[in-house]
Amino acid sequence: MSIGQVSLTASARSNLLSLQATAALLSSTQNKLSTGKKINNALDGATAFFASQGFLNRANDLSNLKDNLSTSLQTVTAAANTITSITNIITQMQGVTNSALQSSDATTRSGLADQFDSLRTQIDYLVTDSKFNGTNLLDLTTNLTVYFNETNTTSLTISGVNATSAGLGVAASTNAFVNAGDIMAAQSLLQTALATLRTDAASFGNSTTVVSTRQDFTNNLINTLQTASDNLVLADTNEESANLQALQTRNQLGVISLGISNQSQQAILRLF
Repeated sequence: MSIGQVSLTASARSNLLSLQATAALLSSTQNKLSTGKKINNALDGATAFFASQGFLNRANDLSNLKDNLSTSLQTVTAAANTITSITNIITQMQGVTNSALQSSDATTRSGLADQFDSLRTQIDYLVTDSKFNGTNLLDLTTNLTVYFNETNTTSLTISGVNATSAGLGVAASTNAFVNAGDIMAAQSLLQTALATLRTDAASFGNSTTVVSTRQDFTNNLINTLQTASDNLVLADTNEESANLQALQTRNQLGVISLGISNQSQQAILRLF
């Protein structure tokens, strides 16, 4: 309908405009309550909307990074656990050499030498099987770089170690352990291997602590970013509920006022 086709009194038009304004506010308030946000798009407040999106975008980037941190942490943990297992095998091998020294029987010593060599082979099997997610930190040629931010400008490089029997310097038994000197030489090599394993374990332990600390830091930063975003756009539901009740009352009063403003015209109709 074109403007001017229907003539309204000044009071009726004023009441109509008031009702239209109230209806717009009601729609806006209901939208805030339904979405829980006072800023739903740039039109509601460009500065707050884009600042909130910026916080959320970084939180999402860090959330993706957090998954990589978790995988890296498990990779280092897998290597550390393998070192613990290798340490246990070295301890078993020490027990075998002690038993060999306590026996003077060549056959017994030969049997213990076979056990020694079998355990030595298990060290290499453990190293082979310690791969996690395609990465084996017990391979000297492998390095793991862990990134700590979404731009990959801060990181930690974890160097692989050689935990094979050869890398630890653990040689196969010599002369079937017939000579006590050969057994004692093996014991000396085992002791050196244990020292190397303890150093490697400490190194991986330090790396695990760093990655775990950065993982906690990332979690806290994500929560902070999400809170900052919410503070900019979330609505106060208590306030908006009170606004809704007030607007509904105002709308009812507006309808009544519009009816009163039209009563004069209705009175003229009664003359006919």
